Amino acid sequence: MPEVAHAALPALFISDLHLTEDEPANVAAFLAFLQGPAHEAASLFILGDLFEYWAGDDDLATPFNARIAAAIRSVADAGTQLFFMTGNRDLLAGPAFARAIGATLLEDPARVRFGDAAELLLAHGDALCTDDLAYQAFRRQVRDPAWQAGFLSQPLAARKAFIASLREKSEAAKAGKTMEIMDVNADAVAALLREHGYPTLVHGHTHRPACHALSVDGQACVRRVLPDWHGEACWLRFDGREFTAESGSGTRAPG
Repeated sequence: MPEVAHAALPALFISDLHLTEDEPANVAAFLAFLQGPAHEAASLFILGDLFEYWAGDDDLATPFNARIAAAIRSVADAGTQLFFMTGNRDLLAGPAFARAIGATLLEDPARVRFGDAAELLLAHGDALCTDDLAYQAFRRQVRDPAWQAGFLSQPLAARKAFIASLREKSEAAKAGKTMEIMDVNADAVAALLREHGYPTLVHGHTHRPACHALSVDGQACVRRVLPDWHGEACWLRFDGREFTAESGSGTRAPG
C-alpha cells in the first residue's frame, strides 16, 4: 500500500491536458489557470497526461517544455503545494521534471491526506482499463524499469521519432476499439477500492468526466473522473467535504 502524502486545502485536481505546441488554445488555457485558480489554491494535483508526450527529462531543454515547466514552477514558488503523477503519455517524466516544476512525484495510485478532513485515493486511471488487453500488455512493457532504462539510453531524437510512430499506431488502434473496452473495468475499480479501504477515488485518462456512486462489499464509495481539456481549463476543487467541478468560464456543478 502506498505511503500517505499530506496536502493542504483547498485542493485542485487536473489531468489529460495533452499539452503540445500544436494546440495553442490548451496552452493558453493552462497558463491562465496557473496564474489564476492554481495560484490561489493551497495545493494542485496533476494526475497524468499533462503533455501529449514526454520523451525523457533531458527534453526539459526544449523551449516549449521549459516554458511550461517554468510556469508551473512559478505557482510552487508562490506557495501552492504541487503534486505530479505520470500518465500513459508522460510516463517518462521523472524526478528531474518533478524538481524542475517544484512538485512531489506521486506513485500510481497514491493516498493523500488533507489534515483531519479527508483522505482520497488518486490515480491516472489507465491501469483500471483492464478490458483493453493489448493496451495493458503495452503498459506493462513500457513501465518496466529495464525497458525504460534501455529506451532512455537512446538519443533524444530517436526517442521522439519512436514515440511519434507509437502515437500514429495508437490512434489507428483506438479507431477499432469500442468505448466500453477503453473505459475502466468495474471489477478492477472494486478491487482497488477494496484494497485501500473503500475511499473516494479521483482519476483521469478515460475522458469521461463524471461522478459515480458505487457500492463495494456493501460500502458506499465514490469515483470521480476528471475531464480532458479542449481549449478551456477544467478542474475539480475539493474543500475537505465537497467537490466542485469548475472550468475557465466558472463553476459548473457541485457534488
